[in-house]
Amino acid sequence: MKKNNVAFIFPGQGSQKIGMLAELAERYPTVISTFAEASEVLGYDLWDMTQNGTDEQITLTERTQPLLLTASVAVWRIWQELGGPSPALMAGHSLGEWSALVCAGVVDFKDAVGLVRNRGAYMQQAVPAGQGAMAAVIGLDDDVIITTCEAAQGDGVVAAVNFNAPGQVVIAGDAEAVARASEACKEAGAKRAMPLPVSAPFHTSLMKPAADQLSQEVIATAFNTPETLVVHNVNASTETDPEKIKQLMIEQIFKPVLWVDCVKTLVSQGVDTAVECGAGKVLSGLNKRIDRSLTSLNTDDQACLEKALAEA
Repeated sequence: MKKNNVAFIFPGQGSQKIGMLAELAERYPTVISTFAEASEVLGYDLWDMTQNGTDEQITLTERTQPLLLTASVAVWRIWQELGGPSPALMAGHSLGEWSALVCAGVVDFKDAVGLVRNRGAYMQQAVPAGQGAMAAVIGLDDDVIITTCEAAQGDGVVAAVNFNAPGQVVIAGDAEAVARASEACKEAGAKRAMPLPVSAPFHTSLMKPAADQLSQEVIATAFNTPETLVVHNVNASTETDPEKIKQLMIEQIFKPVLWVDCVKTLVSQGVDTAVECGAGKVLSGLNKRIDRSLTSLNTDDQACLEKALAEA
């Protein structure tokens, strides 16, 4: 069984949907027990909300974040129960980096559930609803987007915040500044600049108040040396010192997600197969645009999971 060329990658916000993991839950009690653990921390029935709630409920940031963390941890536990190979490296997109840290043994699952719930709440509170925005810019070079945002700021904030794939960058900031930058990007040659259905301008300097609030809780939480190295969003590098990992996770709230560089780091370390652990297939789609040599596998239903176990 191959063991040294597989990475596990963990999705962030946008991968959630009502009914997710229902098929796996019928086969593996671990899904329900993992969600029950999270529900104890949250004070509401997370599994019931996932299966029977509304899109509005599960897209509220302080609920989305623990939901996706829990889904990824549940699938990781199933993978271990079924004897799947241990990955050489892990990485997660934005919120997904917390899932990676739990699965890498850095943070206790229940501690992480409370932290990401609060992370979501603080991020939402940092900018009043309607005052911030995010937009996906398609078909324009990164450098052009960065300089276009700088020119469009005016007295507001707008910046490139998620480098998701070549030709796919998310910008965020004050709503008016994002609107100006979106138009300017289209004038500069972007195919599209699409507003995203999110409630706050994540990964911008506007999120510093949220980082300040969360930092006290992160510092007070026990972090361990990783059992599997995690490639971090902020610098696309790995870190073994638990205290330095804490600092990276605080900075991650207001600094860009360097996802393209993270995937390139995985490949440079010899990874040829990425297993997307949890809900959806968003990261697998991005991987195809970043490096076509990388095989991407999914885990969010039984057929995908069996294929991943057979090929990883």
